[in-house]
Amino acid sequence: MERRLDPRAMGDHIDRLYRAAWAFCGSREDAEDLVQETLARVLAKPRFLRREDDLAYLLRAMRNVFLTQRRTESRRPRTVPLPEEGLLADRRAGGDPEAVYATREVYAAVAALPGEFRDVLVAVDVAGLSYKEASKALGIREGTVMSRLHRGRGRVVRALDG
Repeated sequence: MERRLDPRAMGDHIDRLYRAAWAFCGSREDAEDLVQETLARVLAKPRFLRREDDLAYLLRAMRNVFLTQRRTESRRPRTVPLPEEGLLADRRAGGDPEAVYATREVYAAVAALPGEFRDVLVAVDVAGLSYKEASKALGIREGTVMSRLHRGRGRVVRALDG
């Protein structure tokens, strides 16, 4: 049974999409751009969903936009980003500089993971999907989700300890 994606309900998913985008990109600014681009593309024309919830669909769409952007960037000359100006208060971390720094480290570690681990970690740990929902959204078996999640978490822990 098909149902139409409700554009008015998109706002309910913004925070989870933002956290997932930050984990994909490793940067707050890039995450904001990714969420905006994803929603712009999704809202450009009516979308119909089959047997999946809005969040799973939006995460899959965002992952596709992210991969498309990466492919496009790989064909362009690279520029060096300016250093961040200290650890100024971040709305999402409550203004605590240590929390801001820790959050940035974790998201950078997740963003550095190979795609197969990053996608599962973002879907389950960042966006909060169940194993079953992540399995459907990513098109892989539930056992594969659990295995990649375990290995991806281990890699993040090693990166943060290292």
